[in-house]
Amino acid sequence: MFESAEIGHAIDKDTFAAEEAPLREALLEAQYELRQQGRFAVIILINGIEGAGKGETVKLLNEWMDPRLIQVSTFDRQTDEELARPPAWRYWRQLPAKGRIGIFFGNWYSQMLQGRVHGRLKDASLDQAIGGALGLEQMLCDEGTLIFKFWFHLSKQQMKARLKALQDDPLHSWRISPLDWQQSKTYDKFVRVGERVLRRTSRDYAPWYVVEGVDEYYRSLTVGRILLDGLQASLKAKTPRVPHPHAAPLTSSLDDRNLLDSLDMRQALSKADYREQLAVEQARLSGLLRDKRMRRHALVTVFEGNDAAGKGGAIRRVAAALDPRQYRIVPVAAPTEEERAQPYLWRFWRHIPGRGMFTIFDRSWYGRVLVERVEGFCSPADWLRAYGEINDFEEQLSEAGVVLVKFWLAIDQETQLQRFKEREQIPFKRFKITEDDWRNREKWPLYRDAIGDMVDRTSTEIAPWTLVEANDKPFARVKVLRTINAALEAAFAKD
Repeated sequence: MFESAEIGHAIDKDTFAAEEAPLREALLEAQYELRQQGRFAVIILINGIEGAGKGETVKLLNEWMDPRLIQVSTFDRQTDEELARPPAWRYWRQLPAKGRIGIFFGNWYSQMLQGRVHGRLKDASLDQAIGGALGLEQMLCDEGTLIFKFWFHLSKQQMKARLKALQDDPLHSWRISPLDWQQSKTYDKFVRVGERVLRRTSRDYAPWYVVEGVDEYYRSLTVGRILLDGLQASLKAKTPRVPHPHAAPLTSSLDDRNLLDSLDMRQALSKADYREQLAVEQARLSGLLRDKRMRRHALVTVFEGNDAAGKGGAIRRVAAALDPRQYRIVPVAAPTEEERAQPYLWRFWRHIPGRGMFTIFDRSWYGRVLVERVEGFCSPADWLRAYGEINDFEEQLSEAGVVLVKFWLAIDQETQLQRFKEREQIPFKRFKITEDDWRNREKWPLYRDAIGDMVDRTSTEIAPWTLVEANDKPFARVKVLRTINAALEAAFAKD
């Protein structure tokens, strides 16, 4: 794969000067059109051999285009904040918004290459990292992101010649970094692993471009032309790339029953039992959150359920057991303009807690397969694809030590109607009832089907759903607390 980048292409200064101006003008025009359309973001991944012109090329792109619309991010060293979260978190929080360009140094490929070259990753772990990278890129492209992946290459001889020339030049020897010397010693292994990674991760939706780095004029024009061609083609496209259709059909039942029908909605607690059990479970939760083993974990709870099912009351009973500094409640409503300019899961990745902390999501990423599906706010391709993206997201959380507990609070239609009417009659509860609540009742069968598909497709061993019989609020609140405590104890037992 790298042999063609070692031929020795060269462009003289006059040819470069003649071609630079029109290329620069076209790139700037495409960048402004990208901003005006605001349909997709652009990510440029920079990888390759040290000294092959990576930094110089990015600097030139900032000169050729408007740097105010370009965000350059470097991920060489993980901060303490990043180490306390899933590995992908550091990339998600730096994703460019639609209409903007993001350039990533030290990206996910740099991490896996350096890890394998220096023995921190075995082949199996490298394969897992490759799979994760492909999954992330597929998801980003399905969301409309345009990805360019550049590998800047030098032959071993060219790299050595560069180092010798700089070492012998007192005015430029400072340009040699410790990483240059380190890579000169591991060049063969770095290239061998790099070629393996590139072959396995070059896809039609995110191909690799290998650029010869020895001649700065050839290198600059090559990168500029590739970017221009890709930008112009995507800007002219009337519709985004169509995602692959979901292969498996939605589940159905011959007798028109789903998991919700199996719940015993008559379960209830007396006032005395409720007070006793609530106190016991709250004390248990308080102790678990202060346990030293919690330093190796984070806790995330997801609360979904029918309108008026008692999510807010259950959340308040959970929070009442804790110091406010230990937890954060994230209410999820319609996405903001900022959130609509990002991939769907971005708004949730940014709220993932660090170790020792607890985040409560009041509504969650499941909105895409529930309200967005039923109300037609997204296409069938989007919500069908979301099942797999959600499972991948939750798997990454679990692998990073996050204890994830998901609740669906279920009530029957009669109980919901009773609670709606009570809310209209009680002054301090009237804010809880809206026209949308009444309208959603008319779509009860559609939501019922969506809930069944959601549980069937996203209740996994690492992140199972807990269905809560919520006709009786005291019973539901105690079951929620008890489930969270059991999940934490199970995670601690594995440490």
